[in-house]
Amino acid sequence: MGGRGDWVSTSMPYLTPRTNGQADAWTEETAARGRKGTQRVVFAGEVPAGEEVAALLGLADGDPVVMRRRIIELDGEPCEVTDTYYPADIARGTALAGTAKIRGGAVSLLAELGHIGVRVREDVTARLATDKEREALQTSPDQPVLRLARLTLDANDRPIQADLMTMPAHRQRLRYEMSIG
Repeated sequence: MGGRGDWVSTSMPYLTPRTNGQADAWTEETAARGRKGTQRVVFAGEVPAGEEVAALLGLADGDPVVMRRRIIELDGEPCEVTDTYYPADIARGTALAGTAKIRGGAVSLLAELGHIGVRVREDVTARLATDKEREALQTSPDQPVLRLARLTLDANDRPIQADLMTMPAHRQRLRYEMSIG
């Protein structure tokens, strides 16, 4: 993909805890490509799980979860809206429930708390953006978005994190690489 607005995204760096002093995966990945990646946490706190989030996390509809909503930016332009959800018993009272930046990212904090993801399931769909998504992503009504729903499970197959990411389709390409055997 040739234009400056194009971005090829892989999931693996975002699933691996960072070592001490290492920047979060987005900041590090964009810097390695000569770009600037930032994110703003626009909401964090405990909310009732909606139907989709409850199903992903294996909870009942309305059970409490901790949510973090972030606007992800590339070179100062919004490129993704990410809502991340954690079971309340994992995240309540931790930095995951606050709006401050987490050194090394949330995956590193989860690992420090004893919750390490070992398996991930991702589903990608395409659709038109909602009014709120268009506003946050600064897109027009006729531009489709990609929606990636990612569920991270620990070694006991317990869901520890669910991400619902929305990105303008014309600015994003998702890449999946798998080893066989």
